[in-house]
Amino acid sequence: MKATVLGGGFAGLSAALHLALEGYEVVLLERDSLLGGKAQGWQGVPTGPTVLTLPELVRTLYQKANFPMPPLHPVSPLTHYYFADGREFAPTLEINPTLEQLGPAEQMRYVDLLEEAKQLYHGAVDTFLLAPPPTLLNLAQYGLKHGLKAHPFSSLEKLVQSGKYLTPFFLRFATYMGANPYHAPAVLHNIAHVELGLGVWHLQGGFARLVADLRAMLERLGVEIRLNTEVLALEQTNGKISGVKTNTGLERADLYISALDRAFTLELLGRAAPTYPLGVSGFAVLLKLEGDHGLAHKIQFPQDYALEWANISSGTLPRDPTLYLHTDGNTGFLMVNSPPVPAPDKAGYAALLLERLKAWQNLPILEHKILAPQDYARFGARGALYGRAPHGLLGTLRHPWQFAGVGNLWQVGGTVHPGGGVPLSLLSGWNGAGRAMGLGYERLGL
Repeated sequence: MKATVLGGGFAGLSAALHLALEGYEVVLLERDSLLGGKAQGWQGVPTGPTVLTLPELVRTLYQKANFPMPPLHPVSPLTHYYFADGREFAPTLEINPTLEQLGPAEQMRYVDLLEEAKQLYHGAVDTFLLAPPPTLLNLAQYGLKHGLKAHPFSSLEKLVQSGKYLTPFFLRFATYMGANPYHAPAVLHNIAHVELGLGVWHLQGGFARLVADLRAMLERLGVEIRLNTEVLALEQTNGKISGVKTNTGLERADLYISALDRAFTLELLGRAAPTYPLGVSGFAVLLKLEGDHGLAHKIQFPQDYALEWANISSGTLPRDPTLYLHTDGNTGFLMVNSPPVPAPDKAGYAALLLERLKAWQNLPILEHKILAPQDYARFGARGALYGRAPHGLLGTLRHPWQFAGVGNLWQVGGTVHPGGGVPLSLLSGWNGAGRAMGLGYERLGL
């Protein structure tokens, strides 16, 4: 049996690995000269994800491929937060050191919201994460057992209200799914548990190492990786894909797995583009630094967090955005949230961010590169990092793995079930390919 995988991001790499381990003859097509999608990197500087959650999943993939895994180091503090008035907060997995940084009322609120996030996560995980795309029956069963506990008629903003510091702190986790936190449903508070309750890790060598290892696994299994190969169309015959038209010719297989953005796959099928609202994009400045600045993850909140998101909702880049800074040795990754529209003045906005960075963390910058929403649009519709905006109860549901009327095409990746981010993209790729092969769902160590 032959299988063709479209896209060499984490979902495509995971899907190709599963297919190859099951004995399929696999061809992976990637438009760019590098694998990794948004995690391709630039001369050693990360261009996308920087920390790993749910590490058991990655360990399981290495084990299945019988491949030596690089060391994983727990990150603590999890992230260092800075507020506009000079206050700092650096939560850890250990509760006491975290609570020591908070006032008495904040301590009670933090513990309550931490427990709430845990309950929401465990209520949702077996339906929306560690299972195939839910059916109406699955949704009904979830609703009867956990629905009311998920605050279906409440917003995230209302649920996490806890003062000028903890409110933006807890709101920010919804952005991990591409949400505007002021439009997000309360159930997205479960994301906070993944970081604050389960922890984050740093993979030695970063995500560039993970991409390189996945490629080595595939090549050892005989997967043919074709870089600089752009998919132009999906040919269809009698309700099935009969071939993939590329800039180098026609590729035929028995199964087809698209790990592209779902909107791109629809376009290749000749179908209408989705009309639903898209989630946020990003504007990043990649930094080469003089000297070693260690491993750190830092957030600086603006004076007015709500105004930042009002700007993004209106389609404009915020002048006072939340800054995310990741440093690893002599590299830095600076990113802010952005609407999924082209930035009209990339250089000017990058200069504004670098001025903000200089006032906050005066790093010796040797060289920088800009990635605006129009650059991230190579990987996702209009540069949206996670596809559809998860606003409202229905918005939190991810699309299933298949398209009506196409029998041998399976869609995986961050824009479909179970969602975006490195672990979920790996999970989607593995299990979407598994379902295409008629196999059962695997939790991959989770």
